Formats: sequence, structure tokens, C-alpha cells
Amino acid sequence: MAKTPIDSDLIRSLATLLDDTNLTEIEYEAGGLRIRVARNAQQAISFAPSAAAPAAPSATAPSAVLAQDPANHPGAVKSPMVGVAYLSPEPDAPRFVNVGDTVVEGQTLLLIEAMKTFNTIRATKSGKIEAILIETGQPVEFGEPLMIIG
Repeated sequence: MAKTPIDSDLIRSLATLLDDTNLTEIEYEAGGLRIRVARNAQQAISFAPSAAAPAAPSATAPSAVLAQDPANHPGAVKSPMVGVAYLSPEPDAPRFVNVGDTVVEGQTLLLIEAMKTFNTIRATKSGKIEAILIETGQPVEFGEPLMIIG
């Protein structure tokens, strides 16, 4: 098996992105190469309470949906990348969707900014938005549940 050379520029870029977004870890995978950069445990622990705060029951996250683990919900829309989530196209614009809205497969739900690029996150199925689990400007991790479509 051939040894893969270490791309130190890529690792530095990932570490910079980690610092810029205040995330605790970032993972990158391409062509069979997987790189994970993480902060030390003390920083991760101090960051955890602020990441959990927006998920508290509110108008955007009904308690019935949050009673179960949102990551295991069959209608969970999960983040395909690490970045910063935005629920509207511009700061003063209305949200793409709100709790209670009916969406169709392929409809824009939110944007995730990663490495200064805005990535459109679309509905994976048609249904009703049961919960929005994140807030605008919140850093998100790969695989993190963002919304629930019922």
C-alpha cells in the first residue's frame, strides 16, 4: 500500500477554517484521503453549551419532535458539510422556510457557508417542516441535524 503524502497546506487551511468558524472539529474527505482536525478537549467542552442553546424548545423546534433524537428522525435534514448556516438569502430577507411550511423535494431550505462559498441545502423529500434545529449564523458540523421534514 502506497503511503499518502501529507498536504500541510490543506491541514493549515482546515485549521484556519476551524478557528474562523469557532468549530470544535472539521473533517475533509476526497479521493480516499480523510483528514480530521480537532481542538483540544477543554475548548470543545467550553464550546458545547453554546452549541446546544439554540436547540432548546421554541417556536422553531416543537417539543414533540425534540423528545426523540433529531439525528435519528427519518425526516432529518443533515448538514452535508462543516460551515455556518443561514436560514435566509440575506440578513433582512425572509427565511427560506418556517416551521409549518410545506416543502417539495429539491426546494431550498437554507444556505451553508463553507470556505467563503454559499452552498444551497435542499429538501431531500416533500413534506411539512416540523422543526428548525439551528439559528442563522450558527456553526454546524458534518452530519448535524438542521431541520425535520415530516
